[in-house]
Amino acid sequence: MAQVEATTERVVAADPETVFDTLADYTGTRAKLLPEQFSEYEVREGGDGEGSLVHWKLQATSKRIRDCLLEVTEPSDGELVEKDRNSSMVTVWRVTPAGEGASRVVVTSTWTGAGGIGGFFERTFAPKGLGRIYDAILARLAAEVEK
Repeated sequence: MAQVEATTERVVAADPETVFDTLADYTGTRAKLLPEQFSEYEVREGGDGEGSLVHWKLQATSKRIRDCLLEVTEPSDGELVEKDRNSSMVTVWRVTPAGEGASRVVVTSTWTGAGGIGGFFERTFAPKGLGRIYDAILARLAAEVEK
């Protein structure tokens, strides 16, 4: 079984602190950033970055729905890590300066993929599908912080 990885990035016209705080605000703005592939969003503990426990369902394809229960940590400045208790998936959000009044946001999800032919298709198509979902989140993030 191979590691599968999906990475997407975007430069946002807002300072890194504002962008990070918006991403880490699970009780407020985070829910507004999620596209239609997400459902049953619920903050179960915390709600502001480190120590939060967040639930949602992610419908990555018409047949594949992940029931996610995410533990949130902030291992370093500008880094938000969401570890799914229900799978091997780990999503890391990194926010870094990208010039005057701008930020680079990089989101990377990794997980242990299936073996065999199913694993081949997962490694081939899942990163592209998840990339499209993250593109939508980053576009909504930009719209939110660039107001």
